[in-house]
Amino acid sequence: MKEFEFKGTTINGFAIVAIQFLMLAGIVFTALSNACEAIIGTSIAVLVLLFSFLCAGYLRLEPNEARVMIFFGKYKGTFTRTGFFWANPFYTKTKLSLRARNLDVEPIKVNDKAGNPIMVGLVLVWKLKDSYKAMFEIDAQTMAGSTAGRQDVSSVMKAFEDFVKIQSDAALRNVAANYNYDNNENTKDDEEITLRSGSEEINEILEQKLNERLEMAGIEVIEARINYLAYAPEIAAVMLRRQQAAAVISAREKIVEGAVSMVKMALDKLENEEIVNLDQERKAAMISNLLVVLCADESAQPIVNAGTLY
Repeated sequence: MKEFEFKGTTINGFAIVAIQFLMLAGIVFTALSNACEAIIGTSIAVLVLLFSFLCAGYLRLEPNEARVMIFFGKYKGTFTRTGFFWANPFYTKTKLSLRARNLDVEPIKVNDKAGNPIMVGLVLVWKLKDSYKAMFEIDAQTMAGSTAGRQDVSSVMKAFEDFVKIQSDAALRNVAANYNYDNNENTKDDEEITLRSGSEEINEILEQKLNERLEMAGIEVIEARINYLAYAPEIAAVMLRRQQAAAVISAREKIVEGAVSMVKMALDKLENEEIVNLDQERKAAMISNLLVVLCADESAQPIVNAGTLY
């Protein structure tokens, strides 16, 4: 069963207020009349009972709020019209908020696909989509800690928030365990999606998983996004050194590649312009010296060869 609109009778609340003022005037007039005391007492009692009955039927709704209407245990629909109304007091009118809400899930420790412990956190935006499922498919009344029909809207929504938080935790663990934190030597494909490099794809998958889990509760996830990602403290230092080493190796590769290109350019220019003819031994010495100069971390100290005495 799904949510449907409430079709029962509702009356403008201000019209009932006007009727109650007339009833008050009738009570005063009856009390001051010279009629029989029995008639006066009966009339006042009836008017007071009717006045109290009308007082119990008021309901007020702001934009993006709803009332789940239950008549002696039977769902009669969801009332969503904004304004001030009166409905049968025998309806149980549970108030729900349809507004979007934020949830910041604290970082949790998870093992990624490679088995590395990581810390991952989540922030999401959610709202109620189906009031029937929200009220009757999960035990929100018990979670809110009060009897059906008497929950404060904040306590009911807090119960839904707790439900979303638990399911978000489970979905986050499931998604994080299927991907590597980052590309490393254990990753077979450099194009493989990782938690760090494939943020958009991971967020889409996470949102889909959350909607699958929360659909039964009539809750829709508007946006889900990983907002915290780091290695767990026990391996963070080791992984930092590994990343630093990988960065140094990558930088060295670029330096060597550029140095070899420059050495080749220098030898070709010397040969093409016939500046000097070098045999293989001198070429090897020149290549060695140029590579040392170009690849060294510190500036080379030049030594000028002034020639020999012979």
